[in-house]
Amino acid sequence: MYRDNSKLLQAALVVLVFFIVTGGWEFYVWVSETPAFVLPAPSVVGKQLFSLLGNAMFWDNFWVTMYEVLMGYVLGILIAVVLGVLISQIRLLDLSLMPYIVAFQTIPSVALAPIFLQWFGYGLASKIVMAALIAFFPMLVNVIAGLQASGRDEVQMLKAFGASRLQILLKVRVPNSLPYVFAGLGLGVVFALVGAIVAEFVGAQKGLGKMILQFNEQFNIAGMFAILIVLAAIGMTMHSIVGMAKRRVVFWAGDH
Repeated sequence: MYRDNSKLLQAALVVLVFFIVTGGWEFYVWVSETPAFVLPAPSVVGKQLFSLLGNAMFWDNFWVTMYEVLMGYVLGILIAVVLGVLISQIRLLDLSLMPYIVAFQTIPSVALAPIFLQWFGYGLASKIVMAALIAFFPMLVNVIAGLQASGRDEVQMLKAFGASRLQILLKVRVPNSLPYVFAGLGLGVVFALVGAIVAEFVGAQKGLGKMILQFNEQFNIAGMFAILIVLAAIGMTMHSIVGMAKRRVVFWAGDH
């Protein structure tokens, strides 16, 4: 009952904040007479959004970006799981690889995008690789943390009963790691979207990032805001899907 009331309160607050922000924004644009190419009113952005949703070209670019994000996300998961298991189980790999992985993640993604374009071209491959490399690090960290979070007593008890290293990994470490893994998956899906859009900004033939650049060249700021709303909706939807999967798979961990 308390949880249901909490969700209703959150929904009401979200709606209230939406109307306050959009209403204040609309009023400011109307009073200040700010031109649409500087700051469009929410009503103008809404019209542009509905116009885009009825445009076949928009959907063509939409599905290109979705393909890049999903493929990059899957590739990032594979890299994170394989590296995470190896690093968590082999101390030598932890000591030798983690400093390089952390150092690689400190490099701005915008700086990597032109290199990937030279290596993989202006097609989908460079966008998928960029999405995967940006998404995999938070997932990797959570996989490692989860696999190393198992209680010492549980591990020692299995060892005392003669369990092998693989059995300990599958019976104790993997189940205990699932809450951490899903936390990483929730972050990774958002980062995959960011990576794909950044790569499209640097060079792309199609995609929502490409559309943002085109609208910018046309001084169509309302169109840019409309695309940003679509991107926010994509990120929230994919993050919610991961959350629903977590509640079904890691049911014993609750909502946290």
